[in-house]
Parts: sequence; structure tokens; C-alpha cells
Amino acid sequence: MVLSKLKTVILSVSVTILAASLISFPRESFEASMRGLNMWWEIVFPSLLPFFIVSEMLIGFGVVKFIGVLLEPLMRPLFKVPGVGGFVWAMGMASGQPAGAKFTSRLRQEGQITQIEAERLVSFTNSSNPLFIFSAVAVGFFNNPKLGLLLAAAHYLGNICVGIFMRFYGKEAPNLSRENRKKFKFRNALSALHQTRLKDNRPIGKLLGDAVNSSIQTLLMIGGFIILFSVINKLLYQLHITAMLAKTIEFLLSSISFPDMLSIPFISGLFEITMGSQLISQVQDATLLQKVIITSFILAFSGFSIQAQVASILAQTDIRFKPFFIARILQGLFAALFALILWKPLYLRFNGHEQPSNAIPVFGDGSWANDLYHKMIEAGPLITIFSLIGYILILFTRLKKS
Repeated sequence: MVLSKLKTVILSVSVTILAASLISFPRESFEASMRGLNMWWEIVFPSLLPFFIVSEMLIGFGVVKFIGVLLEPLMRPLFKVPGVGGFVWAMGMASGQPAGAKFTSRLRQEGQITQIEAERLVSFTNSSNPLFIFSAVAVGFFNNPKLGLLLAAAHYLGNICVGIFMRFYGKEAPNLSRENRKKFKFRNALSALHQTRLKDNRPIGKLLGDAVNSSIQTLLMIGGFIILFSVINKLLYQLHITAMLAKTIEFLLSSISFPDMLSIPFISGLFEITMGSQLISQVQDATLLQKVIITSFILAFSGFSIQAQVASILAQTDIRFKPFFIARILQGLFAALFALILWKPLYLRFNGHEQPSNAIPVFGDGSWANDLYHKMIEAGPLITIFSLIGYILILFTRLKKS
């Protein structure tokens, strides 16, 4: 009872401080809000929408169940999750965060995975997509395209290690374990595809409409979190709370011989990975290796902004958030370790020297990833606007019929 009252007081005071800060720093709040909005409608919305819609249709048509039966012999022994986890893993890696949580929750709602399996699966299927790592971080912030391979390798190897580690989490029902020992047959996969399609039994038009509605509703929620945490991150800096938190991080960094100047960018990265990565790239007192290690950690940790998005998605099911949060810390440590281990074989071996630590982070030319990133930014707003118009028309049509 006392803890419940204390929680109420803390939440109330925090929201009051946030409201007062918005009034005290209107200009800074507006700029941060616009930054979050631009990020959402230029990059996040157009990049995630196709994956969300296609995944919903694949689940409805039974293709995901078909893939699940095929991948069962791989995913079950390695990660102790059903074969459909392979679909979530691939789609989450291609589309970026928080797609893994969205797909995992959808499979849980369909009853294709258990609660424990869903908590294992969501822990290692949320990752930054390769385009963000190669173009935005490596090229955009560090002005060094060759860093992309190192950052991506550390990030995805950390994901795999988390997946293997989380296989020991929780216990499965004995009857489920016996069921999964059945001999694999391709005919079983085809049968599962057909039975899933018959069970869904929605016309193609309704299935497509439901996919668009569900996807855009999720993306609107994601956009709200991006804007909110962009503002919170800026207000924490204005209130000097970031500097206060950085004092604790300075002690930890000094214990591993890292410069204190990395503390504030690190705190910013804990809240929002894009801002954190950019600030880390601009620290001149740190070596490139030190900046890569810290960046690898915050990319894997995902930031409280993305974690809040995941928590909101998981709240629609019985999937608990705590295992996911612990997995983010583990992946951060794994990714930082892999960045250190792979520094020589993946970076110095092919470059022969370290880029100066005071290099000015600007967008470089001649990178395919950078070109693709800029094209997405140019076309992103149009895709977002037309998608929202389509969403409104679908809603209006359904409301008119009802």
C-alpha cells in the first residue's frame, strides 16, 4: 500500500514538473517536438508501414504459419521458440525497432506462441535496421562508411547472443515439448498454411483494410512516443538533470579509462539513440574505438523512447516487459564487447589506421546507403500523407456502413 502511494506521488510530481517545464521552455520544447515529428514522418512511418501491412497479410493468409513449420527444426533447438520466430527475427531486423514487438504481439494474439516463448522472442527480435546503422550512424554522424560493418556486426551478434541466453528463461509445458519433437515434414507445413487460411476466413478486401488500420494505429502511437521523448530529452538537458545523471556515469567511464566528455552523450543515448549517437560522434577527446563501443551499447539498449513504444505494444497482450528490459542491458554489454573484439579484424585490418577522433561528422558522398537514406527522407512525407488519407477514408467508409 505504501509503495503504491509512493508510486502515485512520484508519477504525479513527474508529470507536474514536465508540464511546468513545457511552459518554462516553450521554444526548446517546440523545436524538440518538430525534430521528433520530422523523424517520424520522414523515416519511421514510410519505412515501417510496408512491413507492418505485409506482415499482417502474411499472418492472415497462413504464410507465417507455413514458415514457422519449416523453421521449427532451427529455431526450437537454438532459441527455444517456435519456427514462426524466424519470420519475426527477419522482419524485425529488416524493418527496425519496434517491429519485432509488433509481430511478436500479433503472433501471441493469434495463439501461435506461448507467453514464455513470446517473452523470449521479443527479447532478441528488436534491432536497428541496417539502413539506419550504415547511413545515419556510420555515414551521417561519423562520416565513415567503413564503420557500418563493425557497428552492424556487433549489433546483430549481440542480438544472437541475447537470443541464446534467453533460451534458458522460463519453463515450457511438458506436452508442448513432446509435441515439438514430432518428425518434420514439408506436407505438415502446407497443411498448416491451408488450415490457418480457412480459420481466418476473412475476404481479401477486409484483410487488407484490417492490416492498414492496425498498422497505421500502431505507427501513430509510435509517433507520439518519438515526439514525447524528444521533448523529454531536451527538457532534461535544459533542467540540468542530464548533467546531474552524467556525474554518476563519469565515475563508471573513468574506471575503464574513457573520457568524461562521453557521459552526457551517453545519458542522451539512453533516452533516444539518434541524438545520443550524434553527440557521441562529436566528442573530440575520445578515440574512435571508445566512441564505437559506447555507440554500440546505446544502439543495442535501444533507448527509453523505443522501450516505451515496446511496452505500449506488449501491454495489449500478457507479454511482460521486464524480460525485454533485461535483454536490452545484456545486448548492450554484448554489443560493446563485440565492438571491442571485432575492432582489429573488421576495421583496422581493412583500413590500416584509425580515423582521427576530431573528424567533423557530416554526411559523406558516394555511399549507396547515404543516397538511399536521403531518397527516403525526400519521399517519406508524401508516403506518410497519402497513407494517412487512405486510413481516414477506410475509417470513414467503415463508420458509414456501421
